[in-house]
Amino acid sequence: MTQKYPAKTVAEKSREYVHSHNKAGWLGLFAPDGIIEDPIGVSYLDPTGQGHSTPAQREAFWEQNIAHSDITITIHNSYGAANECANQVTLDLKNQIEGKEVHIRIFGVFTYKVNDQGQLLSLRGYWEPENIQMVA
Repeated sequence: MTQKYPAKTVAEKSREYVHSHNKAGWLGLFAPDGIIEDPIGVSYLDPTGQGHSTPAQREAFWEQNIAHSDITITIHNSYGAANECANQVTLDLKNQIEGKEVHIRIFGVFTYKVNDQGQLLSLRGYWEPENIQMVA
């Protein structure tokens, strides 16, 4: 018997919406109190380490980190359990900075937890900013 885990479905939709730059679809995946921790803890993306837990904070996260980037998310492995899943991924991000294309690669594990309505309660990224790779 094959079981479909609801968090895997949401993770796949999240990837689809990021790839297609569907801001409304991506933001619509979250429960009202859903949180983004990407990466978890204090970082240049989250100086307080408290995550992005309000609709305004999640929208700002989109605008600052997704809207102006060409992002490819490759899921290598996905493991589901109850209303959660963990995905081993590679993120390839391309941005224009001062007229030049910059391509970085991030390796990590992203976890997704959904409520009983299938809305994201948490999206958490386990990756190390000091290990970001510049791609030629």
